[in-house]
Amino acid sequence: MSQPSTPAPGASRPADPRPGGKAGSPWAAGGTVFAGVLLFVDGVLGVLKGIAGIASNDVYTSINDYVFKFSVTSWGWIHLILGVILILVGWGILKGATWARGAGVVLASLNLIANFMWLPYTPVWAIVTIAIDVFVIWALCTDRSNPSDLARSS
Repeated sequence: MSQPSTPAPGASRPADPRPGGKAGSPWAAGGTVFAGVLLFVDGVLGVLKGIAGIASNDVYTSINDYVFKFSVTSWGWIHLILGVILILVGWGILKGATWARGAGVVLASLNLIANFMWLPYTPVWAIVTIAIDVFVIWALCTDRSNPSDLARSS
């Protein structure tokens, strides 16, 4: 005896999370929370990079001939400002704010570009930050679950 695939008249059916009825990737759903944590941590690291650059010009390697050469103090301010904003957006993602996903993608992209330009100064640190930003962009763009569900489940 087979069960009917349609619900009985008058019975409610749960809404599909995405158009087309396919559930979102569990990797992306869990990745969104992890992306919020990573943005928060990436922001803290950006603040530390910024403070180090502002405090002393001798902390980072001096570059002689580079297209994107700014003073280390200028890079320090760029990383400090981006870091503070990333902390706020990471916190917003963890709280389930709807604005935070779009802002997270935009700011992770800006941070990725800034760290690509920062690459000659600290290559390993910049590559790690670029990898974090790529994951954050992927997680925030592929998750289709409701952002308010993340806040309720936490």
